[in-house]
Amino acid sequence: MTQTIFSGIQPSGTLTIGNYLGAMKQFPELQDEYNSYFCIVDHHAITVPQDRLKLRERTRSLAAMYIACGIDPNKVTLFIQSEVPAHTELAWMLQCVASVGELERMTQFKDKSEGQESVTAGLLTYPPLMAADILLYQTDIVPVGDDQKQHIELTRNLAERFNNRYNDIFNVPDIKIQEVGARIMSLQNPTKKMSKSDDNQKATIYLLDDPKRIEKKIKSAVTDSEGIIEFDKDNKPGISNLLNIYAGFTNKSVDQIVAEYEGKGYGDFKTDLAEIVSNYISDIQQRYHELYESEELDDILDQGQEKANKVASKTLKKAKKAMGIGRVHQKR
Repeated sequence: MTQTIFSGIQPSGTLTIGNYLGAMKQFPELQDEYNSYFCIVDHHAITVPQDRLKLRERTRSLAAMYIACGIDPNKVTLFIQSEVPAHTELAWMLQCVASVGELERMTQFKDKSEGQESVTAGLLTYPPLMAADILLYQTDIVPVGDDQKQHIELTRNLAERFNNRYNDIFNVPDIKIQEVGARIMSLQNPTKKMSKSDDNQKATIYLLDDPKRIEKKIKSAVTDSEGIIEFDKDNKPGISNLLNIYAGFTNKSVDQIVAEYEGKGYGDFKTDLAEIVSNYISDIQQRYHELYESEELDDILDQGQEKANKVASKTLKKAKKAMGIGRVHQKR
Protein backbone atom coordinates (compact mmCIF):
# COMPACT_ATOMS: atom_id res chain seq x y z
CA MET A 1 0.00 0.00 0.00
CA THR A 2 1.34 3.45 -0.97
CA GLN A 3 2.28 5.61 2.00
CA THR A 4 1.17 9.23 2.39
CA ILE A 5 3.30 12.33 2.96
CA PHE A 6 2.18 15.81 4.00
CA SER A 7 4.13 19.04 4.13
CA GLY A 8 3.07 22.65 4.59
CA ILE A 9 4.86 25.98 4.23
CA GLN A 10 3.73 29.39 5.47
CA PRO A 11 3.16 32.19 2.93
CA SER A 12 4.90 34.65 5.25
CA GLY A 13 7.65 35.84 2.92
CA THR A 14 9.73 35.00 -0.12
CA LEU A 15 11.18 31.50 0.07
CA THR A 16 14.90 31.09 0.74
CA ILE A 17 17.41 28.51 -0.40
CA GLY A 18 17.15 27.21 3.16
CA ASN A 19 13.45 26.47 2.62
CA TYR A 20 14.31 24.78 -0.65
CA LEU A 21 17.20 22.60 0.55
CA GLY A 22 15.57 21.84 3.88
CA ALA A 23 12.24 20.67 2.49
CA MET A 24 11.13 21.53 -1.04
CA LYS A 25 14.00 19.84 -2.84
CA GLN A 26 12.73 16.51 -1.51
CA PHE A 27 9.23 16.91 -2.92
CA PRO A 28 9.84 15.95 -6.59
CA GLU A 29 11.85 12.95 -5.41
CA LEU A 30 9.01 11.82 -3.14
CA GLN A 31 5.98 12.37 -5.37
CA ASP A 32 6.59 9.22 -7.41
CA GLU A 33 6.85 7.05 -4.29
CA TYR A 34 4.14 8.50 -2.06
CA ASN A 35 0.58 9.78 -2.03
CA SER A 36 1.55 13.44 -1.56
CA TYR A 37 -0.26 16.43 -0.01
CA PHE A 38 1.43 19.84 -0.17
CA CYS A 39 -0.26 22.74 1.56
CA ILE A 40 0.10 26.53 1.73
CA VAL A 41 -0.61 27.00 5.45
CA ASP A 42 -2.05 30.52 5.48
CA HIS A 43 -3.80 30.05 8.84
CA HIS A 44 -0.36 29.56 10.41
CA ALA A 45 0.81 32.84 8.90
CA ILE A 46 -1.78 34.89 10.81
CA THR A 47 -0.40 33.94 14.24
CA VAL A 48 1.43 37.25 13.75
CA PRO A 49 -0.06 40.36 12.08
CA GLN A 50 -0.13 40.26 8.26
CA ASP A 51 -0.99 42.76 5.55
CA ARG A 52 -4.04 41.19 3.87
CA LEU A 53 -3.02 42.06 0.31
CA LYS A 54 0.53 40.85 0.81
CA LEU A 55 -0.72 37.64 2.40
CA ARG A 56 -2.89 36.87 -0.62
CA GLU A 57 -0.03 37.70 -2.96
CA ARG A 58 2.38 35.48 -1.03
CA THR A 59 -0.11 32.64 -0.92
CA ARG A 60 -0.38 32.64 -4.70
CA SER A 61 3.37 33.11 -5.04
CA LEU A 62 4.07 30.10 -2.84
CA ALA A 63 1.66 27.93 -4.83
CA ALA A 64 3.51 28.87 -8.02
CA MET A 65 6.85 28.18 -6.35
CA TYR A 66 5.81 24.69 -5.26
CA ILE A 67 5.22 23.76 -8.89
CA ALA A 68 8.27 25.64 -10.15
CA CYS A 69 10.39 23.59 -7.75
CA GLY A 70 9.31 20.41 -9.50
CA ILE A 71 6.10 19.02 -8.07
CA ASP A 72 3.65 17.65 -10.63
CA PRO A 73 0.00 18.64 -9.94
CA ASN A 74 -1.10 15.41 -11.63
CA LYS A 75 0.80 13.39 -9.03
CA VAL A 76 0.19 15.44 -5.86
CA THR A 77 -2.57 17.36 -4.10
CA LEU A 78 -1.60 21.04 -3.82
CA PHE A 79 -4.02 23.24 -1.88
CA ILE A 80 -4.50 26.24 0.40
CA GLN A 81 -5.13 25.43 4.06
CA SER A 82 -7.90 28.02 4.61
CA GLU A 83 -9.91 26.52 1.73
CA VAL A 84 -10.29 23.24 3.67
CA PRO A 85 -12.37 24.02 6.82
CA ALA A 86 -11.62 20.65 8.44
CA HIS A 87 -8.14 21.93 9.41
CA THR A 88 -9.38 24.50 11.90
CA GLU A 89 -12.19 22.27 13.20
CA LEU A 90 -9.84 19.39 13.99
CA ALA A 91 -7.30 21.86 15.41
CA TRP A 92 -9.84 22.90 18.07
CA MET A 93 -10.52 19.27 18.92
CA LEU A 94 -6.78 18.62 19.31
CA GLN A 95 -6.38 21.75 21.47
CA CYS A 96 -8.82 20.07 23.84
CA VAL A 97 -6.48 17.07 23.97
CA ALA A 98 -3.26 19.10 24.35
CA SER A 99 -2.09 20.70 27.60
CA VAL A 100 -1.03 24.33 28.02
CA GLY A 101 2.26 23.19 29.57
CA GLU A 102 3.39 21.16 26.56
CA LEU A 103 2.46 24.02 24.21
CA GLU A 104 4.43 26.51 26.31
CA ARG A 105 7.48 24.21 26.13
CA MET A 106 7.64 24.44 22.34
CA THR A 107 10.97 26.03 21.38
CA GLN A 108 9.49 28.13 18.58
CA PHE A 109 6.86 29.58 20.93
CA LYS A 110 9.58 30.49 23.42
CA ASP A 111 11.73 32.09 20.71
CA LYS A 112 8.92 34.10 19.12
CA SER A 113 7.37 35.24 22.41
CA GLU A 114 10.63 36.17 24.14
CA GLY A 115 10.76 39.87 24.95
CA GLN A 116 7.23 40.48 23.65
CA GLU A 117 4.74 42.33 25.85
CA SER A 118 1.89 40.38 24.28
CA VAL A 119 1.55 37.46 21.87
CA THR A 120 -1.53 35.98 20.25
CA ALA A 121 -3.22 32.86 21.56
CA GLY A 122 -2.74 31.50 18.04
CA LEU A 123 1.02 31.54 18.49
CA LEU A 124 0.62 29.26 21.49
CA THR A 125 -1.89 26.93 19.81
CA TYR A 126 -0.03 26.78 16.50
CA PRO A 127 1.19 23.17 17.10
CA PRO A 128 -2.28 21.57 17.38
CA LEU A 129 -3.22 23.23 14.09
CA MET A 130 -0.06 21.82 12.55
CA ALA A 131 -0.98 18.43 13.96
CA ALA A 132 -4.44 18.71 12.42
CA ASP A 133 -2.90 19.54 9.04
CA ILE A 134 -0.92 16.32 9.16
CA LEU A 135 -3.40 13.94 10.77
CA LEU A 136 -6.34 14.76 8.48
CA TYR A 137 -4.63 12.96 5.61
CA GLN A 138 -3.58 9.86 7.60
CA THR A 139 0.00 10.88 6.94
CA ASP A 140 2.80 8.33 7.23
CA ILE A 141 5.79 10.63 6.68
CA VAL A 142 6.35 14.37 7.18
CA PRO A 143 9.34 15.76 5.20
CA VAL A 144 10.51 18.92 6.98
CA GLY A 145 13.55 20.82 8.17
CA ASP A 146 14.98 19.76 11.50
CA ASP A 147 13.62 22.88 13.25
CA GLN A 148 10.17 21.29 13.04
CA LYS A 149 11.17 18.06 14.76
CA GLN A 150 9.67 19.08 18.12
CA HIS A 151 6.34 19.92 16.49
CA ILE A 152 6.19 16.52 14.78
CA GLU A 153 6.91 14.81 18.10
CA LEU A 154 3.96 16.70 19.59
CA THR A 155 1.81 15.68 16.61
CA ARG A 156 2.69 12.05 17.30
CA ASN A 157 1.86 12.48 20.99
CA LEU A 158 -1.51 14.09 20.25
CA ALA A 159 -2.41 11.37 17.74
CA GLU A 160 -1.55 8.62 20.21
CA ARG A 161 -3.39 10.40 23.04
CA PHE A 162 -6.52 10.86 20.94
CA ASN A 163 -6.41 7.26 19.75
CA ASN A 164 -6.01 5.93 23.30
CA ARG A 165 -8.64 8.21 24.81
CA TYR A 166 -11.34 7.89 22.15
CA ASN A 167 -10.76 5.51 19.26
CA ASP A 168 -7.99 4.48 16.92
CA ILE A 169 -8.63 7.19 14.32
CA PHE A 170 -5.28 8.72 13.36
CA ASN A 171 -2.16 7.30 11.78
CA VAL A 172 0.93 8.24 13.83
CA PRO A 173 3.38 9.86 11.38
CA ASP A 174 7.16 9.65 11.15
CA ILE A 175 9.48 12.55 10.33
CA LYS A 176 11.83 12.65 7.34
CA ILE A 177 14.72 15.12 7.56
CA GLN A 178 17.01 15.84 4.62
CA GLU A 179 20.51 14.56 5.40
CA VAL A 180 22.21 17.39 3.50
CA GLY A 181 20.89 20.94 3.80
CA ALA A 182 18.41 20.20 6.59
CA ARG A 183 19.46 23.39 8.39
CA ILE A 184 20.98 26.16 6.28
CA MET A 185 22.34 29.00 8.38
CA SER A 186 22.48 32.79 7.98
CA LEU A 187 25.26 34.07 5.73
CA GLN A 188 26.00 36.86 8.20
CA ASN A 189 25.52 34.95 11.45
CA PRO A 190 26.21 31.27 10.74
CA THR A 191 25.18 30.24 14.24
CA LYS A 192 21.58 31.26 13.42
CA LYS A 193 19.22 29.64 10.93
CA MET A 194 18.70 31.39 7.58
CA SER A 195 15.34 33.16 7.77
CA LYS A 196 13.08 34.77 5.19
CA SER A 197 12.24 37.44 7.81
CA ASP A 198 15.84 38.41 8.63
CA ASP A 199 16.26 42.20 8.71
CA ASN A 200 19.77 41.85 7.28
CA GLN A 201 19.22 41.27 3.56
CA LYS A 202 22.79 40.04 3.13
CA ALA A 203 22.05 37.11 5.45
CA THR A 204 19.55 35.36 3.21
CA ILE A 205 19.46 34.14 -0.38
CA TYR A 206 15.93 34.11 -1.78
CA LEU A 207 14.80 31.80 -4.55
CA LEU A 208 13.87 34.85 -6.65
CA ASP A 209 17.21 36.67 -6.22
CA ASP A 210 19.01 37.55 -9.45
CA PRO A 211 22.56 36.25 -10.14
CA LYS A 212 24.30 39.53 -9.24
CA ARG A 213 22.54 39.68 -5.89
CA ILE A 214 23.36 36.05 -5.17
CA GLU A 215 27.03 36.61 -6.01
CA LYS A 216 27.19 39.70 -3.79
CA LYS A 217 25.60 37.90 -0.84
CA ILE A 218 27.83 34.82 -1.09
CA LYS A 219 31.01 36.85 -1.51
CA SER A 220 30.15 38.89 1.59
CA ALA A 221 29.26 35.77 3.61
CA VAL A 222 31.00 35.59 7.00
CA THR A 223 33.78 32.99 7.14
CA ASP A 224 37.05 33.20 9.13
CA SER A 225 40.62 34.40 8.76
CA GLU A 226 42.22 30.97 8.17
CA GLY A 227 41.23 30.66 4.54
CA ILE A 228 41.25 26.85 4.71
CA ILE A 229 38.24 25.08 3.21
CA GLU A 230 37.24 22.43 5.71
CA PHE A 231 34.11 21.38 7.55
CA ASP A 232 34.16 22.21 11.25
CA LYS A 233 30.72 23.25 12.44
CA ASP A 234 31.88 24.39 15.88
CA ASN A 235 35.05 26.29 15.02
CA LYS A 236 34.39 27.27 11.39
CA PRO A 237 30.59 27.68 11.15
CA GLY A 238 30.72 30.12 8.20
CA ILE A 239 32.60 27.98 5.68
CA SER A 240 30.85 24.87 7.01
CA ASN A 241 27.49 26.46 6.18
CA LEU A 242 28.67 27.33 2.67
CA LEU A 243 29.87 23.76 2.20
CA ASN A 244 26.41 22.52 3.17
CA ILE A 245 24.85 24.84 0.59
CA TYR A 246 27.32 23.65 -2.06
CA ALA A 247 26.55 20.01 -1.22
CA GLY A 248 22.80 20.64 -1.30
CA PHE A 249 22.85 22.11 -4.80
CA THR A 250 25.33 19.65 -6.33
CA ASN A 251 24.46 16.41 -4.50
CA LYS A 252 28.16 15.98 -3.77
CA SER A 253 29.35 14.99 -0.32
CA VAL A 254 31.03 17.63 1.83
CA ASP A 255 34.19 15.49 1.93
CA GLN A 256 34.28 15.40 -1.87
CA ILE A 257 33.93 19.17 -2.12
CA VAL A 258 36.64 19.76 0.49
CA ALA A 259 38.98 17.49 -1.50
CA GLU A 260 38.24 19.37 -4.74
CA TYR A 261 39.20 22.69 -3.14
CA GLU A 262 42.33 21.54 -1.36
CA GLY A 263 44.93 24.29 -1.66
CA LYS A 264 42.40 26.86 -2.89
CA GLY A 265 41.06 29.85 -0.98
CA TYR A 266 37.66 31.19 -0.04
CA GLY A 267 37.56 33.54 -3.04
CA ASP A 268 37.57 30.74 -5.63
CA PHE A 269 35.15 28.71 -3.57
CA LYS A 270 32.64 31.55 -3.17
CA THR A 271 32.80 32.48 -6.87
CA ASP A 272 32.04 28.90 -7.88
CA LEU A 273 29.27 28.56 -5.30
CA ALA A 274 27.53 31.74 -6.49
CA GLU A 275 27.53 30.41 -10.06
CA ILE A 276 26.22 27.01 -8.95
CA VAL A 277 23.33 28.52 -6.98
CA SER A 278 22.40 31.01 -9.73
CA ASN A 279 22.42 28.39 -12.48
CA TYR A 280 20.42 25.93 -10.40
CA ILE A 281 17.58 28.26 -9.51
CA SER A 282 17.30 30.01 -12.90
CA ASP A 283 14.99 27.27 -14.22
CA ILE A 284 12.89 27.50 -11.06
CA GLN A 285 12.54 31.25 -11.53
CA GLN A 286 11.50 30.93 -15.18
CA ARG A 287 8.76 28.41 -14.41
CA TYR A 288 7.59 30.48 -11.44
CA HIS A 289 7.06 33.61 -13.57
CA GLU A 290 5.15 31.58 -16.17
CA LEU A 291 2.75 30.29 -13.52
CA TYR A 292 2.19 33.21 -11.17
CA GLU A 293 -0.39 35.11 -13.24
CA SER A 294 -1.78 32.11 -15.10
CA GLU A 295 -5.24 30.53 -15.06
CA GLU A 296 -3.40 27.21 -14.94
CA LEU A 297 -2.43 27.92 -11.33
CA ASP A 298 -6.05 28.65 -10.37
CA ASP A 299 -7.20 25.40 -11.98
CA ILE A 300 -4.54 23.44 -10.07
CA LEU A 301 -5.57 25.01 -6.75
CA ASP A 302 -9.28 24.41 -7.45
CA GLN A 303 -8.59 20.73 -8.10
CA GLY A 304 -6.40 20.51 -5.00
CA GLN A 305 -9.07 22.12 -2.84
CA GLU A 306 -11.68 19.61 -4.00
CA LYS A 307 -9.43 16.58 -3.45
CA ALA A 308 -8.17 17.76 -0.04
CA ASN A 309 -11.69 18.58 1.20
CA LYS A 310 -12.92 15.11 0.29
CA VAL A 311 -10.16 13.31 2.22
CA ALA A 312 -10.04 15.71 5.18
CA SER A 313 -13.82 15.68 5.68
CA LYS A 314 -13.82 11.89 5.85
CA THR A 315 -11.18 11.84 8.61
CA LEU A 316 -12.86 14.68 10.50
CA LYS A 317 -16.20 12.86 10.47
CA LYS A 318 -14.58 9.79 12.07
CA ALA A 319 -12.79 11.92 14.70
CA LYS A 320 -15.99 13.79 15.62
CA LYS A 321 -17.91 10.56 15.97
CA ALA A 322 -15.16 9.12 18.19
CA MET A 323 -15.21 12.23 20.38
CA GLY A 324 -19.01 12.36 20.60
CA ILE A 325 -19.44 15.61 18.68
CA GLY A 326 -22.59 16.17 16.61
CA ARG A 327 -25.73 14.14 16.09
CA VAL A 328 -26.11 10.52 15.20
CA HIS A 329 -29.02 10.29 12.79
CA GLN A 330 -31.62 7.75 13.81
CA LYS A 331 -32.52 5.04 11.34
CA ARG A 332 -36.04 5.36 9.95
